[in-house]
Amino acid sequence: MNIPHRCALFFTLLLIAGPTLAEPAIRVVGLFSGAAVVTIDGQRHMLRVGKPGPQGIELLSADSSSARLAIKGKPREFRLQKDFSQSNAQQEQQRVMVPRGQGGHFRIQGSINGHGVPFLIDTGATSVAMNSAHARRLGIDYKVTGTRVGVTTASGIADGYRVRLDRIKAGEIELYNIEGMVLEGSYPTEVLLGMTFLSRLRLVDEGNILVMERRY
Repeated sequence: MNIPHRCALFFTLLLIAGPTLAEPAIRVVGLFSGAAVVTIDGQRHMLRVGKPGPQGIELLSADSSSARLAIKGKPREFRLQKDFSQSNAQQEQQRVMVPRGQGGHFRIQGSINGHGVPFLIDTGATSVAMNSAHARRLGIDYKVTGTRVGVTTASGIADGYRVRLDRIKAGEIELYNIEGMVLEGSYPTEVLLGMTFLSRLRLVDEGNILVMERRY
C-alpha cells in the first residue's frame, strides 16, 4: 500500500533535484578585448563585459587568452577552445569570427603586403579600396603600377587607380594577388575590405558576430 506513495515521493525529489544538477555546457570559442564568443548548450552568443548574458551568465573580463565568467554568481575562468574540427593546423587558421562594433559595423585588424591595416568590412565595396594617403603609407606606388579609371562615389566621379595587391591578411585569413582600388583624395576614410577579397570567403552573419571562412 505504501509503494505508490514512495514512488511519487521519489519522482518529486527527482523533479526538484534535476534542474540543480544540470549546468549549461559552456565553451569559449572567440576572445576579444572586453568581449567573448561563447557557446552555451550549443548556441553561440557574443558576451560583453558589464552586460547580462543568457541563463544568468555574465562576462567579467576577457583578453586574448582567456575569459572570466560568472555562472550563477560564481566566477570561473575559461580558456579559448576550438569550436570546429579541421584536418590540420593550417586549416584551423582559416576561420575568423568578427564582433559587431560601433555603429553596427564589422572591423578587423589585418595587413596589406605586410603592413598593418585596420579594415572596415564592406560587402558593398567591389574592391579592397583605400584613399591616396593610405596607399602612400603602405608603400603602394599606384600611379606607376596602377591603371587609371573613373570611380563613382557618393560624392560623384573620382579619379581612381586599379592596382594589384600581392598579399592581404584579415585576422588569420591570408589571400594573394588581390585587386585593389586607390582613390585620389580623402575618401574612403577607412580601408575597405571589399568583394575582391570577401568573394573568396564564406560569410555568415550571426547577428553580433560575422563568421568568415576561407573557401577550399
